[in-house]
Amino acid sequence: MPTARDVLTPDALFMLQTIAAEGSFAAAARVANMVPSALTYRVRQMEEALDVLLFDRSSRQARLTEAGQELLRESERLLADVDAVANRVKRVATGWESQFTIAIDGIIDRTTVLELCEAFFALNPPTRIRLRDETLAGTLGALSSGQADLALGVVMEAKSAPGLAREPMGSLRFIFAVAPHHPLAAAAEPLSDDLIRRYRAVAVADSIQRGDDLTIGLLPGQDVFTVPSLSAKLEAQIRGMGAGFLPACMAQTHINAGRLVEKSVERVEHKFQVCYAWRKCGKTKRGRALQWWLGQLQSPVTRAALLGQRHGTLP
Repeated sequence: MPTARDVLTPDALFMLQTIAAEGSFAAAARVANMVPSALTYRVRQMEEALDVLLFDRSSRQARLTEAGQELLRESERLLADVDAVANRVKRVATGWESQFTIAIDGIIDRTTVLELCEAFFALNPPTRIRLRDETLAGTLGALSSGQADLALGVVMEAKSAPGLAREPMGSLRFIFAVAPHHPLAAAAEPLSDDLIRRYRAVAVADSIQRGDDLTIGLLPGQDVFTVPSLSAKLEAQIRGMGAGFLPACMAQTHINAGRLVEKSVERVEHKFQVCYAWRKCGKTKRGRALQWWLGQLQSPVTRAALLGQRHGTLP
């Protein structure tokens, strides 16, 4: 006995649309260049496979039942999906990736990423973009494991796997900041490690699933409040729930507004070199989506904006 998958073919769904549009089996058969009995047989096959009645046969008109009306609505969507898939396959054959995944570290400016996505979509490519939020070693880990095609905001200290290429984005300065009502806000500067160790640190969890994670700015024996994102770390420090280092570009607005207080410390200033990375293609040609993104990243203005250091408009 035919199953639903056997009978719900694009041809059958189009036939259903034709019957509904023409109002009778006979008229639909003429349009489809079929004999009425063959058309009726195919409708009955569909009904048997679905175990429902699609048409009310109590009148001469081909009136759809509620089940038939639902199938008609879905057939329009399914046929549109088939056409869309066919068009995507044709366009992917021109060198576009079907999906392009970007791993984005918490230090990367999301507004700039979305502006770049807008510019990419303006090309009307067949490529679907997927963005992944990552942190520290997890950003490069997503690329190394094949879960991403491009990684933005990789700390240069992160261990790299073979087969990956890197290019510098720029440097990122981290500053030590606390809420105005935090005990360290009134402490004499520069703050020593012994003094900082007495208070809770706010840290962002490394998103890497396996392997060595990265630890930045934590002291041995210090109480730690671990949060899932850099934005959560910022809010926790504004609330006075702990202290720690924040990217200067992210913290400066809150320092200017009085929500945070910058404090100098005895230890060497935190300044990290950040890069972007992608998988080498070997003998295969780079996909057009990867080519486009790497082309955008060649712009110093774009790289600075991604690090929250916007000095102009994106090219």
